[in-house]
Amino acid sequence: MVITRRQLLKLGALGTLAAASGLRAAGSRAQSGPTPASNDRVFICNEDSNTLTVIDPRTNLVETSVNLTSFDEDPRPPFQYITGGVQPTHLAMVTKPLYHGAILIHGAAPSPDSRLLAVTGRGSSNVYFIDVEKKRVIGNQPNPQAAANTNPERITSGILLGREPHEPTFTRNGKELWVTVRGENRIAILDVTAALQESTGKSDGIARRYFDTVNGPAQVWFSNDGKTAFVISQKESTIDVIDVNPDAKGLSHPQRRLRLDIQAQDPFGFTPFEKTTPDGKEIWFSHKLADALSARSVAGDVHLLDQVSLGDKARPNHVEFVDNAKGKVVYASLARVDDGGPNGVASSRIAIIDRSAGFGRRKLVDTFFSHGREAHGLWTNPEHTLLYVAHEQDELPDTPNAGQTVCSAFDVSDPFAPQFLAQIALGELALPSGKLRNKKSINLVYVRPGARSQTG
Repeated sequence: MVITRRQLLKLGALGTLAAASGLRAAGSRAQSGPTPASNDRVFICNEDSNTLTVIDPRTNLVETSVNLTSFDEDPRPPFQYITGGVQPTHLAMVTKPLYHGAILIHGAAPSPDSRLLAVTGRGSSNVYFIDVEKKRVIGNQPNPQAAANTNPERITSGILLGREPHEPTFTRNGKELWVTVRGENRIAILDVTAALQESTGKSDGIARRYFDTVNGPAQVWFSNDGKTAFVISQKESTIDVIDVNPDAKGLSHPQRRLRLDIQAQDPFGFTPFEKTTPDGKEIWFSHKLADALSARSVAGDVHLLDQVSLGDKARPNHVEFVDNAKGKVVYASLARVDDGGPNGVASSRIAIIDRSAGFGRRKLVDTFFSHGREAHGLWTNPEHTLLYVAHEQDELPDTPNAGQTVCSAFDVSDPFAPQFLAQIALGELALPSGKLRNKKSINLVYVRPGARSQTG
């Protein structure tokens, strides 16, 4: 069934009313809602500013911003963010002389124990590791030029990988990090222990190796038992199914098992995101230009289970699952921005698919407004009662948080009736020479250090 834009707007009417009611309560977080753990945090990749925003879900306020730029490491003008009172545009700032920091921070994934975060700089062709508890880049060194007007640390170069690294994913045992090199046709496979050493400048250079796969690989995701990897593409209508073959040390020896033709589900060859269901039996894919999702069996021949149309120009980005006492759903963030959101403010939507329906009968049952423009990353807490949404575009003038990129939070204790909790402006990173606005949020993750993550 193909759903038109007009039908999709009607379908979202109930979600609109619920979201508008939540907007009136913005700033007063529902005290009766889910209670996050004290060490829970949300990390957001800000692609334009090359920063990570850290949100405390207990307050839904920004706790800090992690600096992945190399600005202000030296007091001389070429190293400063603001020079002679001039603040560069976000695009121009990474072309300043002697800049060696991250460019286009994009992908993010937690380690299985949620203590480590891998984030990719798709423009700088590298990956960085973040200590989740310390909220610190691993590998930074003390800055010998540190003074009152300079940063105390000099940023690491991270691990160089290849052209356009998109999404990182830890193996289920946490021994390796697989990063899809989207500008090429291969996956960079990193020994995590060696990669952490290289990030601090102490490695012998054996941290990475490569595995050839589909052209333009967008992401890899592993089956729950860690034996199978699925690789999707943004350049061809193909999925690679790979046997991981871990050895006694937990390091992989990958071999391709299947190459799936998905032209019927994605004729455009643009599948940017995938994830397995909590029970590990299915893997779902977002087909952005086809305005659809599909689901396949993880086991056996990886056969098609469902194909779900999301409506004209819905443009799905990420998928996320909520599986709790009140239902099983798939959420998909829709990049399209619709006018007439809560209180008349333009907003994207989140699609709701009822996953409890039988195979072949799963379909779009509702949408709700995301309370932001161009929804992208989605992630839930371990209890599947809270949902956080990242957005790419700034809020419009004459609206709450105008000119800011925002993250939104929802109580999804009832996954079919999400309750809006907060729209969180991402604010700024305070550099010695000036304030760098956190801008263009892409991926986000919800982490609880020590707890099993979605990659575990």
